Amino acid sequence: MKLTLIGAPTDIGASVAGCRLGPGALRVAGIGKALRAFGVDVRDAGDVTGPPNPQSPPVDGYRHLPEVIEWNRAVRDAVAAELADGRMPVLMGGDHSLAIGSISAIAAHCRRAGKKLRVIWVDAHADINTNELTPSGNIHGMPVACLLGDGPEELTGMSDRKPAIEVDNIRQVGLRSVDPGEKRVLVDKGLEVFDMRFLDEAGMRHAMERALHDIDGDTHIHLSLDLDFVDPQVAPGVGTPVVGGPTYREAQLAMEMIADTGRLGSIDLVEINPALDIRNTTAELAVDLVESLFGKSTLLRFTEA
Repeated sequence: MKLTLIGAPTDIGASVAGCRLGPGALRVAGIGKALRAFGVDVRDAGDVTGPPNPQSPPVDGYRHLPEVIEWNRAVRDAVAAELADGRMPVLMGGDHSLAIGSISAIAAHCRRAGKKLRVIWVDAHADINTNELTPSGNIHGMPVACLLGDGPEELTGMSDRKPAIEVDNIRQVGLRSVDPGEKRVLVDKGLEVFDMRFLDEAGMRHAMERALHDIDGDTHIHLSLDLDFVDPQVAPGVGTPVVGGPTYREAQLAMEMIADTGRLGSIDLVEINPALDIRNTTAELAVDLVESLFGKSTLLRFTEA
């Protein structure tokens, strides 16, 4: 397997500064070395570049829209280039607004290759706000909406078509902080969501079985992993922590079940905020979870690939 690490050091879409340091923290935590231990051909492409964070107030319901557009274009182009070269892109953020660019590129690639796309969005938040619904204007709360076609044309039109993805392409896991307007949007659009109540009642195994249902040899799985998905007792270094999230072991199970499919094709690792972390704990957790995506397990297991 050939894999490329792509850094995107920005917190342009976030509410709290600091996740611009995320790519460096992941490198310090040894993400490249960890992946090479599984026989992966790892190339670190360095960091894409974009404008600094102006720390400005929202304009028409969007904070830093021009800067978010520029960063996402850079991410989209970098991810598209690695896919075209036959390599798995791993985006190291940075905040979750960057998923607009990465998933726009991945969706276009899947359509050209005749593959089905399944986005596994693991997050404490729904990220389906619009400029009319958002309480903050922060665009890291809007990427799902933009990918589904709701948002400014510069972001919704980043793929080869609009919307970049359909509702059936995405499954959301771990939600526990959803704004009032987002709750209605989730129902109206019919998104398949496995929130913390579902996980409490049915368990992570059942949630992931349903999220991965119908995966076959023609499916490209994209994991968009916001580290605030995990309970903040385990992952303290995130900008928008929400108590009551999955445990370390539940998070590992989710990763292991994705690995078992043998269909993982791309990854976002976002919202790691070293400025709020304790001795790089959250970046080290992210590397630990990535290892599970590439085969780390207690016993010898076999994928479906």
